[in-house]
Amino acid sequence: MKVGMIPQLTSFNGKPDFQTYQEELALADMAEDMGFDSIWALDHHFTGYTMSPDPTQMLTYFAGRTKRVQLGTAVIVLPWHDPVEVAEKIALLDVLSNGRTIIGFGRGAATVEYEGYRIPMHESRERFVECAEIVRKGLTQDSFSYDGKYYQIPEIQIRPRPISHPERRFYASSVSPESAEIMAKLGLGVLIIAQRSWEDTAADYQRYVENALASGFQPRPPIGLFNVLVSDDAQEAEDLAQVHMGAMFDSIENHYRFSSGRLNEVKGYEFYGKMAKTYAKLNADEEAKAKAVAFYRSLHAAGTADQVLEKFRYVHSTVALEHVVNTFGFGGIPIDKLRRSYQLFAERILPVLQHDAAFKLPKDQNGYTEMAASA
Repeated sequence: MKVGMIPQLTSFNGKPDFQTYQEELALADMAEDMGFDSIWALDHHFTGYTMSPDPTQMLTYFAGRTKRVQLGTAVIVLPWHDPVEVAEKIALLDVLSNGRTIIGFGRGAATVEYEGYRIPMHESRERFVECAEIVRKGLTQDSFSYDGKYYQIPEIQIRPRPISHPERRFYASSVSPESAEIMAKLGLGVLIIAQRSWEDTAADYQRYVENALASGFQPRPPIGLFNVLVSDDAQEAEDLAQVHMGAMFDSIENHYRFSSGRLNEVKGYEFYGKMAKTYAKLNADEEAKAKAVAFYRSLHAAGTADQVLEKFRYVHSTVALEHVVNTFGFGGIPIDKLRRSYQLFAERILPVLQHDAAFKLPKDQNGYTEMAASA
């Protein structure tokens, strides 16, 4: 299994934005020397939640500071951006990093971000499909044009040309079953952002595999994103997780405002709309919220190194992952605890994930990963 890290870059407790960047970029600067396989960047705007407005620019910074690690976007939210510019940025990053790119795309679900970009949310699904098609054309064809509902592009070229076929490493995040079907038909791999039980996620991934095969696309094993906290002491890990995963849960609601019910009537967001009553109840019922936070924590990993490894074994046995990407700086965790967690992970967990046979992907007789079976 490959192992990556991702700076969260969320503002907590009034900490200055620059300090948040200094602390987390310092961790990312150590990633290659500590043995990580990848560094990732997010795409969020207009609030203190994940202050990473340009993931390819962020990764270009790391491309110049590293030699080996892969550089991934988690994700570029396609409906917010001009697809020609997205293709140009990916091509440039691919050249500057000598082909170390992994490109994740997403559709986004925060009304504040759609409003800031002045894009109607009900257009997001169709825009996503058109953008994905344009980006692929731009990166795979010497010149191309496009005539769609939202984008009309004359015959143009993307220069410089990418050097490593980044389109072969295209992934997309999906939460709703409908999105997973779209991703499969577009030939995209799956980025799993833990929000449903791992058993439900396994069932969702199985549907993706079936849709991909039906579309003539050989499905890939998924990439999973986790919040991870490692401590020398189990009780300390429990206490820190209680506070800081809870704060992370709150920051998600503060940014996305699922409880407002604004997504109930938005085409393409029916799955999120169904969550509105649940989130509204959580805001009004402390006991219900405590249970929801406990469930959220159960999807991620916190504990001693042995406990965290056990959690990874459970997840990998449920949904076999090719690559796991870890967030360490979540929920305003104090910097000394964050650094210790990162160090313990690198020393005691990272080598096991990379080399233990339990975390390898099985192969079938044709050399393909047995994804359908492992799902």
